[in-house]
Amino acid sequence: MKGYRKYFGKKILWFVVTFVVAVILNFILPRLMPADPVAAITGKMAQGMTDASAVQEIYQRYQKEFGTDKPMIEQFFIFVQNMFHGDFGTSFSQYPRTVSDIISSAIWWTIGLQFPAIIVGWLLGNILGALAAYVRKGFDKVLMPVTLFLSNIPAFAMAVILLVLFAVNLKIAPVSGGYAFDMIPNFSWNFVRSVITHYQLPFWSIVLVSIGGQAVGMRSMSIYELNADYVKYARFLGIKDRKIVGYVFRNAMLPQVTGLALSIGTMVGGALVAEIIFSYPGLGSTMYEAVTAADYPLISATTLIITVMVLIVTFLLDIIYGFIDPRVKAAQFD
Repeated sequence: MKGYRKYFGKKILWFVVTFVVAVILNFILPRLMPADPVAAITGKMAQGMTDASAVQEIYQRYQKEFGTDKPMIEQFFIFVQNMFHGDFGTSFSQYPRTVSDIISSAIWWTIGLQFPAIIVGWLLGNILGALAAYVRKGFDKVLMPVTLFLSNIPAFAMAVILLVLFAVNLKIAPVSGGYAFDMIPNFSWNFVRSVITHYQLPFWSIVLVSIGGQAVGMRSMSIYELNADYVKYARFLGIKDRKIVGYVFRNAMLPQVTGLALSIGTMVGGALVAEIIFSYPGLGSTMYEAVTAADYPLISATTLIITVMVLIVTFLLDIIYGFIDPRVKAAQFD
């Protein structure tokens, strides 16, 4: 029990330290950008005004509203205090919308796109990798090279290829958006059908890029396990091959499960390329727009969500491995 407490104590300590550093960097880095978003807002609000003092007054009013007139250290403590209350302030680029409102409306689009794509890509890749290692034949000679070729195509290139091929040339898929531009979001069948139609190209652009990497990892681990001593010994004892293969692929899955968990942890920002190219209304494109507009509050909120998700998933993986991996258990009692 003492070994477990020591192991978990170290993991919790590193989690807290990493979280604190992440919060500090999430606050500081966006504010190092040279742009002045308050000046941009003032320019929009003061269009047509010729009175310089009135424009200056508007600028100072927005500085006070956004808190940019305060010293940086004071801004940081206000940021941390508001963060723990779920308040990330008002967006600069989409003023007067709050950051929380923007994220809540965009994050479900990203989760709906990324989560199924990650799961489908992971399942297809692992099945293909297992078959390539165990059955070989066409799976190893034909399908593996094809999926490897597809996975080595950059994400943006895959998205552009699918866009040009199916949307521009064949005209069997929409060019952009999450639904038809003349529709208002609702629960009608026409809207749902429009969402599904717009969903296909971004979804498959993510799946096709991820299959190859998963297949290679599973194939390598499966071949390693199939040549392990315990497999040879089990076959020597006459144990049925089906039972042996079950143990082999269960052991080979451990690193793959880690990769799946990390993919899920980073899925909020992982669809950035696909969302930008297909103009999909998710958090990835929201983050891109925030960066181009130097929207400090929105940048800090989106990057912090991604960081926290990765930290939580990594922490949970370490804790779970502490219970299920015999090597970790042995190390705890050394």
